[in-house]
Amino acid sequence: MEVQILNQHNSVVNSFLAELRDVKVQKDSMRFRKNIERVGWFLGYEASKCLDFKTQSVNTPLAMAEEKTFSNALVVASVLRAGMPLHNGVLEVFDRAENAFISAYRIEAEDGTLDFKIEYNASPNLKGKTVLLCDPMLATGNSMLLAYEALLEHGTPEQVIILSVIGSEKGVELVKKKFPSNTVLIIGAVDPILNEQSYIVPGLGDAGDLCYGTKE
Repeated sequence: MEVQILNQHNSVVNSFLAELRDVKVQKDSMRFRKNIERVGWFLGYEASKCLDFKTQSVNTPLAMAEEKTFSNALVVASVLRAGMPLHNGVLEVFDRAENAFISAYRIEAEDGTLDFKIEYNASPNLKGKTVLLCDPMLATGNSMLLAYEALLEHGTPEQVIILSVIGSEKGVELVKKKFPSNTVLIIGAVDPILNEQSYIVPGLGDAGDLCYGTKE
């Protein structure tokens, strides 16, 4: 499995990540959503390098030109609700892609253990397509895996490209073990610690709450 970590190289993505982590900037939920969307643009751009390309003839006002365009049938799939800004950013890159949405949420037992439940699963047929699976936080990796398994009800994709903003080392290891070998993970940053509440440390907090407010 190929893993690409964007903040290992200096780029404007690092500035977006810094603002996403900053508790002062986080008070502006609109800017927080926009920064996730911006990271989505670059994750989508990097994902495009993993696609298949063919030569296409284009008729310009002056002459014929040849350009290489990707030939994959794409589906942008997101884990709600925090995945929406990331979905929108990726969709701006792949504006002709189909869309899929999964609702997965954490259930915390009295003993502190976590489980995840799928409530909503809307997707086109995925057989033979390339799925761009978006979730801004790759913590334990369990919700990402659960979302992928739910999507398989709609057919087996040819390839999965996982797009995430920040993850933990544990989450990365889980997807490397559980996803097909031709899966590609493209992620903004990977942090070393997952605390007892399964939050990434240093991370950025609860992405869903920072995007859309707290929930009961």
